[in-house]
Amino acid sequence: METGADKIIHTKETCNTDVTAVRDTLYVLNGKWKLPIMIALTGSPKRFNEIQRALEDITPKILSKELRELELNEFLVRKVSSTVPVSITYELTPYSKSLEKVLEELKNWGIEHRERIIASRRKPAA
Repeated sequence: METGADKIIHTKETCNTDVTAVRDTLYVLNGKWKLPIMIALTGSPKRFNEIQRALEDITPKILSKELRELELNEFLVRKVSSTVPVSITYELTPYSKSLEKVLEELKNWGIEHRERIIASRRKPAA
């Protein structure tokens, strides 16, 4: 996207670049669970069952898959402690902080959207 003095100029190249960037982002953060998992891990490392309890509706199979994908994309790290029994925790990486602003904006938008929809349903039909 090229910017003029006071306007944005869209070209085929900038559009393709922008679309590719968004597709890459959506590919990495694909699905309804990755961002909620990251939010659940904000603040402190958690064990598998703690994450599952925080998210309520996620199945163990899906949680395991999503945790693996988040680890592959370097958003979290899986730490194995040599205790008896073995203790495994999941913790956000410093790289995951690159999504902090995005998550905050999504959260704010979600709150506003929910309020808007609730308010529009309360209005009497005209």
